[in-house]
Amino acid sequence: MLTVAASTLRNKSKSTATAAAFSMPFLLSSTSTSLPHPRLPLPIPPPRRALLTAPSSSSYPRWRRPMASLAVSASASASGEEVTHLSQREAAEIDEHLMGPLGFTVDQLMELAGLSVAAAVAEVYKLGGHTRVLVICGPGNNGGDGLVAARHLHHFGYKPSVCYPKRTPKPLYSGLCTQLESLAIPFVPVEDLPENLSEEFDIIIDAMFGFSFHGTPRPPFDDLINRLVSLSFIDNSAKRPAIVSVDIPSGWHVEEGDVNGGGFKPDMLVSLTAPKLCAKEFTGPHHFLGGRFVPPPIVSKYKLHLPPYPGTSMCVRIGKAPSVDISSLRENYISPELLENQVMHDPFDQFVRWFDEAVTAGLREPNAMALTTADKEGKPSSRMVLLKGVDKQGFVWYTNYGSQKAHDLSENPNAALLFYWNEMNRQVRVEGSVQKVPEEESEKYFHSRPRGSQLGAIVSKQSTVIPGREVLQQAYKELEQKYSAGSVIPKPDYWGGYRLTPKLFEFWQGQQSRLHDRLEKTVGHRS
Repeated sequence: MLTVAASTLRNKSKSTATAAAFSMPFLLSSTSTSLPHPRLPLPIPPPRRALLTAPSSSSYPRWRRPMASLAVSASASASGEEVTHLSQREAAEIDEHLMGPLGFTVDQLMELAGLSVAAAVAEVYKLGGHTRVLVICGPGNNGGDGLVAARHLHHFGYKPSVCYPKRTPKPLYSGLCTQLESLAIPFVPVEDLPENLSEEFDIIIDAMFGFSFHGTPRPPFDDLINRLVSLSFIDNSAKRPAIVSVDIPSGWHVEEGDVNGGGFKPDMLVSLTAPKLCAKEFTGPHHFLGGRFVPPPIVSKYKLHLPPYPGTSMCVRIGKAPSVDISSLRENYISPELLENQVMHDPFDQFVRWFDEAVTAGLREPNAMALTTADKEGKPSSRMVLLKGVDKQGFVWYTNYGSQKAHDLSENPNAALLFYWNEMNRQVRVEGSVQKVPEEESEKYFHSRPRGSQLGAIVSKQSTVIPGREVLQQAYKELEQKYSAGSVIPKPDYWGGYRLTPKLFEFWQGQQSRLHDRLEKTVGHRS
């Protein structure tokens, strides 16, 4: 039977607002033919890092280091030292070195810088609440960075407008303007800007002056800076646009900051290459570093200490993260309705449809799922695992048979899966019973994995305690040498797959005002 429940039931033309659950037939197809999904099994991502061990002098209980799969990951800070801040002279020298012996061109650096700015904006100011963007561009390279950022923001789904009072006639800048015009991005003359910028823009990007500027801003930039000053004095940030400065807040001294205290206070600063000395005076909530292009010779020569960039991101947050009122965090979901007559007859098929849409949308690890198990006493535990197969028989993942989840399943074979596709406002819950997959199925999948992942599975004795990460690394190196000739790596007996056979599906679609749609299907016995 199909149970339809909403967190708060919506009024419909043929129903009242009575809180209720109702059922309707939702029969499975009579066939139980295995229909493996063409995209699964899926590739293994890098395994997660092991927990750190707390210092023995701590008054808190020691952290254990459970055995985890071997992974090589960047440290969370630049060797534990403060991020390097550059003087004006150092910043100029680095640019000259980049565009000299290191072979970069100004348009390459401008493209990377503008993309970094757009990525940082998108990281903090999400579409929906912050869609309308005004990019104010100066006549130099900083203005070019702003033009590039406007193009990328347009492709990200934002609605940028550009104010570019003093256009630079060089081909590079003319070409950037042509690109924006081809995207129908409007150029707004200074005199046509609205008196109250808060009424028409959610974000203002200050790309007027960079680290090479000195002196006093001249018209019309002096007036534009004063308008930003007026905005930054509005206490309630919800009633004014967020101000984002590219590398240097315009009007600030590149090394001394807001010398006279009369400059504007940006909400976000996106430093490029490395923060300039004035960034030490920045007190806004969001400081990012952008420009993932600094080569080792520059790092070595200037003894730079820069944070690692996460994943494939073009920006990284530096400085202290802003404090957040957790109770105020909320999203007002906007989604198509999920109606009973729109779902597929078979819940397995409905899952595959949603999974396909998550893959097509380019979501990161759409096969990631929370697996919840419980021991014989009912004590639950959850962790993220990766779906590696789905068909009409169930959902398959692989793990160490000595892990906590495996121990729980040996005592209590009932478990639950949760897929959460945030960008699509969707989640799927699956409950059922779990069994190990046949040994030949585990063997086949094991040998389809990259050799590094095969070695990692042998090294990793999950949920056991080890002295430190170096134990993992040494064991891994020894196995690399043992199987260096390309011989077949044997699957360990303690590693293999599980299959959850569903007894219940629930499809959830987020809606406005918390009136979410939930369609639930109980699956009968399958022979």
